[in-house]
Amino acid sequence: MNLTEWNKERVDEQKRKAAERFREATVNWKSYKETLALERPFESASERSIENRKRLLDPSDTLALERVLGRSDLFPISYLEMGRKVSRSVCRIEIRDNIGRVLGYGTGFLVSPSLLLTNNHVLEDEECARYSLAQFDYENDLNQYPLPIRCFRLNPEMFFETDKDLDFTLVALEPRCQDGILLKEFGYLPLVAQAGKILSGEYVSIIQHPGGAPKAVAVRENQMIGVFESYLHYVTDTQPGSSGSPVFSDDWKVVALHHAGVPDPEDSEKYIANEGVRVSSIINYLVSRKPGMSPDKAMFIDELLAVSGQAPPATGSGGMNVTVPGTGTYDGSSGYNPAFLGEEHVIPLPVPGQAMAGDITPAPGGDGELKYTHFSIVMNKSRRLAFFTAVNIDGSQLKKLVRDSDTWNYDPRIDRDLQCGPDLYKSNDLDRGHLVRRLDPVWGDDAEKANEDTFYFTNCSPQHTKLNTRTWLSLEDYILKNADKFGFKLTVFTGPVFRDDDLIYRGEFRIPAEFWKVVVMVKDDDTVSATAYLQTQKNLISDLEFAYGKYKTYQLPVATIEGLTGISFGELRSHDPLANIESTVGRLIERSDDIRM
Repeated sequence: MNLTEWNKERVDEQKRKAAERFREATVNWKSYKETLALERPFESASERSIENRKRLLDPSDTLALERVLGRSDLFPISYLEMGRKVSRSVCRIEIRDNIGRVLGYGTGFLVSPSLLLTNNHVLEDEECARYSLAQFDYENDLNQYPLPIRCFRLNPEMFFETDKDLDFTLVALEPRCQDGILLKEFGYLPLVAQAGKILSGEYVSIIQHPGGAPKAVAVRENQMIGVFESYLHYVTDTQPGSSGSPVFSDDWKVVALHHAGVPDPEDSEKYIANEGVRVSSIINYLVSRKPGMSPDKAMFIDELLAVSGQAPPATGSGGMNVTVPGTGTYDGSSGYNPAFLGEEHVIPLPVPGQAMAGDITPAPGGDGELKYTHFSIVMNKSRRLAFFTAVNIDGSQLKKLVRDSDTWNYDPRIDRDLQCGPDLYKSNDLDRGHLVRRLDPVWGDDAEKANEDTFYFTNCSPQHTKLNTRTWLSLEDYILKNADKFGFKLTVFTGPVFRDDDLIYRGEFRIPAEFWKVVVMVKDDDTVSATAYLQTQKNLISDLEFAYGKYKTYQLPVATIEGLTGISFGELRSHDPLANIESTVGRLIERSDDIRM
């Protein structure tokens, strides 16, 4: 099958459908063609549509409204710079078969930190995507020399969603290309679901790889001639290979996914328009599909909506609900409750020292606290791991939910670049160690949601399999069993000890050698008890390919943990049973009887 025939049948089908839609919208083609040149947005659009369009314009671009209304062709010089910037996210798709033969080309573009959007007739199924490549920087520099091409593999196993009718495919990409360049360097083009981003009569631009050639742009002198329920029609220059290109408004917002030419009703060998799928229709489709997705797949949709400044509507078990980053937290997730042990025993979140304040990852609310169901996390920006976690445990309401998945997700409220992901844990003896143990927040009416919340990369830290599955769990089990003795409730803080000499792994990750835990409870005499523990995996991670040595657990004074971490626990140090007994010397914990409560 040659390069022009491999998907001809599917392409022809899309053209036929586009022509049918065009004929339905323009019953009298000759009359329509005669009046087309006279049409202006403010003449064909309703007053409400124009008002909606105004609201989407950048108020600092004082010429924008004049352009929309067809009264001016002036642009701020930044228009060209913005066009260059958005072009970074557009790539050529090289379609290959399972033995590496190149079948054809298309265009695609990033719409989130990890998702690529193109046409269904370019990538119609997971099998096709599995062998194809996304090629960024396939273009020439100012001297007309080709830039180095950055090839990224597609990862349909992680995420793949497609629809033949809307002719779109959304697929995940690997985060790193073969020469080490990160996908994040190419940015992404947010998909805004709000309708009214463009009016009939406005001009559009398309960044594309025509015929599989280096990146090109059909800029502005291309008029929007029809706005339909799920499609846009426009007059612009495209060629085979342009399928999957982003269609931009004058203010460089993506308004459609280019997918087909519209044959001239009078001459099937000619084309009178092009057709694109409206962004709002694609978003609505994805939102409708989300309830049936697994939580790990639904997270990609949440991220897609979050980076576009949109809050997805409430769903069932198919993933978490997020609000716009910076304006709130997960719906229904109030996070760690300082007054959980009683109004008379308020236990505030620990506070990283002043020297570390600048290394706290920004989070919704501005204070660095990522709130989940019954727990919160504060992240370390440079280490991409948690400074600490804080969880409330109600032993009287615990539910034993089955661990039916081991799929971990990125938290879409903070950049993926600020979270250690799967690259850290591949092909070694490092576990994704829960800092907030999966079962600890799983209580009350929100137990299922809490269970899902524990599977974010923000809540895991690299722990050797022997440490994670043996020692740490034994300690947590013992503490939890004692919760009923002291009123069933516990507050637990957990985190790694960050040291300058921590092992550098795979050239980018620093592996903590020690982990700490501070457990707070109210005893039968209504006094607070705060106990601190330290575990070391130093010997275990000296050689990740061949572990040796023993792991040990110590009970230490809270003040010692403060000294090791630079994190203040406030008044808790005065409620420590070891505070006046062993000021700095720890107690080796070899059995439960060794613990001082």
